[in-house]
Amino acid sequence: MGYSVEQFADGCHRILTENPGPEGRTKVCALVQDVLQDKAFVASHLGDDVPERKILYEDPKLGFCILAHVYKGAKESQPHDHGPSWAIYGQAEGETVMSDWAVVVPAAEKKPGKVRHVRAYTLKPGMAKVYNEGEVHSPKREGSTRLIRIEGTNMDKATRLSYEKA
Repeated sequence: MGYSVEQFADGCHRILTENPGPEGRTKVCALVQDVLQDKAFVASHLGDDVPERKILYEDPKLGFCILAHVYKGAKESQPHDHGPSWAIYGQAEGETVMSDWAVVVPAAEKKPGKVRHVRAYTLKPGMAKVYNEGEVHSPKREGSTRLIRIEGTNMDKATRLSYEKA
């Protein structure tokens, strides 16, 4: 089935209204994986003209956002969480090595937290992964990638604390 942004957003909204917690996010993650199989959707919304962060949809009632990300070249991000929110990463093209981190010392407003590496795994095209509130992770890309990501709230408006490797 082909998806429009509106159909995708309506599906996410329906699922998250029925179950706004981790179980609902797991169902949204499955929907993201379906959307990643839609070559027309990926071509339409993850083209070369898309920047590193583009909001495709922001839900006016629940606050979640559907984003397109097109990253050119290699990049490694520091360990982070999504503050008061959750996120779902969906790999459309390329590969991202994700690392999960355990908090050793909690972060504070003016003091970075300390984290210990737990595991690394590769997100390949068609795969998606949920990161719930407080789950520290970090992406690493050896080359260009294209992602669909959902944030529980618009992270442009959220405060996050920082983390350092212990």
